[in-house]
Amino acid sequence: MAPLVLRTVAETAAWVESLRRSGRSLALVPTMGYLHEGHLSLMREGRRRADVVAASIFVNPTQFGPNEDLSRYPRDLEGDLAKCASAGAEAVFTPEPAEMYPPGFQTSVTVGEVSQGLCGARRPGHFQGVATVVTKLLCLFKPRVALFGEKDYQQLQVIRALERDLSLGVEIVGMPTVREPDGLAMSSRNAYLSPEERHRALALSRGMAGAQALYQGGTREAAALVDVVRRELAAAGLREDYVELVDATTLKPLSAVTPGLPARMIVAAFAGKTRLIDNQPIGG
Repeated sequence: MAPLVLRTVAETAAWVESLRRSGRSLALVPTMGYLHEGHLSLMREGRRRADVVAASIFVNPTQFGPNEDLSRYPRDLEGDLAKCASAGAEAVFTPEPAEMYPPGFQTSVTVGEVSQGLCGARRPGHFQGVATVVTKLLCLFKPRVALFGEKDYQQLQVIRALERDLSLGVEIVGMPTVREPDGLAMSSRNAYLSPEERHRALALSRGMAGAQALYQGGTREAAALVDVVRRELAAAGLREDYVELVDATTLKPLSAVTPGLPARMIVAAFAGKTRLIDNQPIGG
């Protein structure tokens, strides 16, 4: 069955109220559309955790910088709605930017330490845009649970922090990155890659696998683990944006992995003009 398409805040609030009166619980999956199996895995998990699943499809302009890819970000609403139906979403919120940010809009949400560094340093204002739109969506839908992919790992930690700090009462669930059979992390931006760039992009996952193998062999120093990833990126002709080994919760850089304390290798690099991100747990 095709999902109910909600286009305004008012009709969405009415739908959420009817759901509340019926006593059914809600899982929310916020997206920017151009859906892939990673998004659909979130919706299927949402069905397991709640009575009803809703998704949002909104290419949020406030999280794009002036030289980023807002105008060319891939869109396929008709295909996305069909995919939402296949994953069991009952409703999809697809607002226009003016609906989310009407004239006079002047409020923003800023998350502190966890949004610093990594993508936060390279994309000024990005996480303020993410935090603001996600806060709006959580307040509008009032879900029991909201699901996000771990591929955008810093984003996930920002959202966990804002939910905790603002006492929104929503369980934030991070789901494992879904990968292509050859290891490439699924991403809407993969559509930008030429066949040759896509092949070179495998260096991200290959480098992190090499770092994990080095850790399993007994290496604990961050510099050595990071160097494995950097060498793979360089060999593939990718332009490194950053490679860092960080605490999995605070995202603070580590000098070494402490057994029993979760760490993450977090990577961003350019294949041609396309910026790709990935991450993987190390140790823990």
